[in-house]
Amino acid sequence: MHTVSGQQPRRWYAEPWVWLLIALPLTAVIGGMITLYLAISTSDGLVVDDYYERGKAINLDLARDDAAARYKLTASLVLYQGSAVQLQLSAINGAWPETISLSLLHPTRAGYDQVVQLQHDGAGMYHGKIDALGNGHWYVQLEADDWRLSGTLQVPQAAPLILAPVK
Repeated sequence: MHTVSGQQPRRWYAEPWVWLLIALPLTAVIGGMITLYLAISTSDGLVVDDYYERGKAINLDLARDDAAARYKLTASLVLYQGSAVQLQLSAINGAWPETISLSLLHPTRAGYDQVVQLQHDGAGMYHGKIDALGNGHWYVQLEADDWRLSGTLQVPQAAPLILAPVK
């Protein structure tokens, strides 16, 4: 078939406007598939499955904070990046537990969390080994027997972290 000008009409796949009209919805479909893949393959680390049990546990945590205040505990924490942690614990009665659990918790990525058992070296000094922490904000918890101290840490650490009971 010839046109009035005598040129052959171009096929539909040779027109650039057709490909532009196809490309716009195609990018939305590809973006949707990527979003669906990410939603299925990654976990929702901040979502708690059992809210009621977590609520009951909060009351126990508050009692542990009160116990730390009764014992007048304070702790000085120094991290040696990628190798060790040193803790100086002071208590009014001078009775120190043999081990203390140190939890280094990332605010958004549970996979980066570390829990380390610190061993007592005498006179309130504790030592333990840790893996390297990423730069940024971390939550810190010290726990032993019936008490708990908590605080926040900025990595890299400029000065020792002082942990005191929550009042």
